[in-house]
Amino acid sequence: MPAVDFEEYRPMLLGLAYRLLGSMWDAEDVVQEAWLRWQGTDQSVVREPRAFLMTVVSRLALDQLRSARVKREAYTGPWLPEPVMTSEAGPLDTAELRDTVSFATLHLMERLSPPERAVFVLREAFELPYDEIAEIVGTSVANARQLHRRASVRLAEGRDRFQPAAEDHAKLLVKFMAAASGGDLAALTELFHEDVVAWNDGGGKVKAALRPIVGKRKVAAFLGGLIARYDFTDARVLEVNGGLAIWTRIGEVHQLVVIEPRDGLIKEIYGVLNPDKLTRVHAEQSATDL
Repeated sequence: MPAVDFEEYRPMLLGLAYRLLGSMWDAEDVVQEAWLRWQGTDQSVVREPRAFLMTVVSRLALDQLRSARVKREAYTGPWLPEPVMTSEAGPLDTAELRDTVSFATLHLMERLSPPERAVFVLREAFELPYDEIAEIVGTSVANARQLHRRASVRLAEGRDRFQPAAEDHAKLLVKFMAAASGGDLAALTELFHEDVVAWNDGGGKVKAALRPIVGKRKVAAFLGGLIARYDFTDARVLEVNGGLAIWTRIGEVHQLVVIEPRDGLIKEIYGVLNPDKLTRVHAEQSATDL
């Protein structure tokens, strides 16, 4: 059997671990541990290296996800995924790979139990058969099917059945950016769904709302207060997690803003302010500015 180059699989394995964990820092740790285990394995007896490595990464990620859930419950304010530049998200050559790495989907997957999340990702993004998924997760084929069905239902409850075209999403994002940057609260409010929710992740490192802000009136009042107090500067559109986002400064703090549309209006606003989660995006933007 020819020698296997682990690096050929690294982007795919990082994409898998990131979908399972919502954190590229944790995903890199998991993939590095998988590499160490691969080095200690008699590779000549491994018939399917891809399947072997996916199993190792999935099980490591599951273990880490179980302990991470405890930490996230004690997190200061809402916990949002760590955004990554689309170029770092691994292969995105199918609609399922792209959708399962989207920021909104990763946030919704926090609702799932670790086994539900693993089954959903392995089935939806990587199209593994249920017998392989059952072996990876350590359950029966029938239970793997049930976990997938349950996960699909729970995720569907929080999403628009008909996702907007990328062009429509981009137009809505640009309108939001223009209204916020220009301090036009009336124009901003018109973009909101009646049941809009704003999530802000400062992680206790910077000032941010400690609870989700729900409803058009409350979100408008919250953003109005920010617009009155701070300048929105250096706003630009980036591609993160397979979609578009806004990179901006609010006063002295950098923020990444992702919107999720429903019925042509903004249903969810995700604001990531925790500097630890913005390290990669910040580095990429600093390099672009040089």
